[in-house]
Amino acid sequence: MAKVSIRPLGEKVLVKRLEAEDKTAGGIVLPDTAKEKPKRGTVLSVGDGKLLDNGQRKSLQVKAGDKVLFSSYAGTEVKVDGEEMIIMDEGDILAVLD
Repeated sequence: MAKVSIRPLGEKVLVKRLEAEDKTAGGIVLPDTAKEKPKRGTVLSVGDGKLLDNGQRKSLQVKAGDKVLFSSYAGTEVKVDGEEMIIMDEGDILAVLD
């Protein structure tokens, strides 16, 4: 079976969520049901940008490879080839992490 490739459209961004922490800061091991989904991830690919009224495209502020912080209920979760990813609007991204 061929590997599926996803290319976001417009101002959409494809993000792979970082793995959830297994332990708390105090060292308590968390079961899978108690883990909070991280709000950080890595941008895998970006769309062409927002289409403006004059027909031009506004480029996105993020690029593939950026580490980002996004809002809790951002985007739509998709599963491709066994990997969970999120497709979200660029506006759901709160910050780029250095």
